[in-house]
Amino acid sequence: MNILVFGASTSKTSINQQLAIHVANKIENATLNIIDLNDFEMPIYSFDRQAAGFPEQAHEFLRLVKEADGIVVSLAEHNLNFSTAFKNILDWVSRIDMEFLKDKKMFVLSTSPGGYGGGNVMEVGLKFFGFAKGEVVENYSFPSFYENFKDNQIINSEIDEIVNEKVKSFTNIVAATLAK
Repeated sequence: MNILVFGASTSKTSINQQLAIHVANKIENATLNIIDLNDFEMPIYSFDRQAAGFPEQAHEFLRLVKEADGIVVSLAEHNLNFSTAFKNILDWVSRIDMEFLKDKKMFVLSTSPGGYGGGNVMEVGLKFFGFAKGEVVENYSFPSFYENFKDNQIINSEIDEIVNEKVKSFTNIVAATLAK
């Protein structure tokens, strides 16, 4: 089982990257392909720039998505939306293939320092990923990151139990899809 893993942020200390990696590491019998969005920096998308051709980073991101059996992503919330860097990647990749997430099983997370856990960007993400034909089979807005995650562990046992159940469900769905 090949799982693409990333936090949708370019922060070197991204709490979303930390959460995505932690959650993905709970998936048994998986090969994790952990990426850093900083490796996919491109010019800001526009029709004029598209006319000049697509950046290699857009093709590489698309290739990684296509090779994955599943995706674990944790969304950073910037002004109630995706981070600019992630939105730019989505703009470029979706112009190459509007349905670039077709048949991809996704576990979508979000987190923030506050109690809503990036819930606004979660709503945006669920809508966009469906538009791109991804199948979000699990999602969770992880609240109050700094109060519930320390030393690379979920320290709130109730939240950890919820996440473990969602990991189990995601793993079972991806495995069942591969068995077909």
